[in-house]
Amino acid sequence: MTDLNYDTRHIALLEALWGDGYLSPGGPEEVARVVKHAPVAGARMLDIGSGSGAIAIALVREHGAAHVTGVDVEPPVCAAATRRVAAAGLTQNITIQEVTPGPLPFEDATFDVVFSKDSIIHIPDKEALAADVFRILKPGGWFTASDWLMSHDNAPSPEMAAYIALEDLDFAMASPMRYRRALKDAGFENIVLTNRNRWYLEVAGEELARLSGPDRGAWEMTHGEDLIASSIETWAAMIKVLETGEHCPHHLLAQKPR
Repeated sequence: MTDLNYDTRHIALLEALWGDGYLSPGGPEEVARVVKHAPVAGARMLDIGSGSGAIAIALVREHGAAHVTGVDVEPPVCAAATRRVAAAGLTQNITIQEVTPGPLPFEDATFDVVFSKDSIIHIPDKEALAADVFRILKPGGWFTASDWLMSHDNAPSPEMAAYIALEDLDFAMASPMRYRRALKDAGFENIVLTNRNRWYLEVAGEELARLSGPDRGAWEMTHGEDLIASSIETWAAMIKVLETGEHCPHHLLAQKPR
């Protein structure tokens, strides 16, 4: 893969699987589940790893956020998000900002809610991220996210290592225990972690069936035989570690004390 995690070919394939503007599983239904227990209506929000923009639009249109600032490090997805927001007529409610890896470029106590959908996996230092999110939240504010976790903090199993190699992304997976400790040490309270392994195991099986089933030829015509073949190999490897539980996507929820 290029230096980018998501080039235009991969963006197109992921959106075909997960919905226009979505670069992670579950579409708007999973976004709704992630924000279910956070007071999004009327909130000023930060979306970390905002991708190609559909989630920011959903947070405003479907969940009533007053304003969403979406940040990402990938120029192609920022460009796609900017176009999508403009087409939706929501430039007054959504700002897309390309950032560089590192501390979040915002003042203390800026946001009511910080949100992220399957992006923290690309940030190795979970402790620094938790502290930075705590800093930019207003007192009483909420951090609500989903992310791809590993069940332990030891070296990955051979099966997990093989899967990560096939993804060819800068995955920095950590355990639920490490996430909980990072959030607690940052000062958060009301911390809740919810294991989504069983849900995504079923969804991933459905995705693999779509790619490798009777419509494979149509997928190949649209996205290329090479990309579909490599995606099928990756999904099959991912399902193996979902089945063992070593790959365990989670929802994360925590509140900054008032």
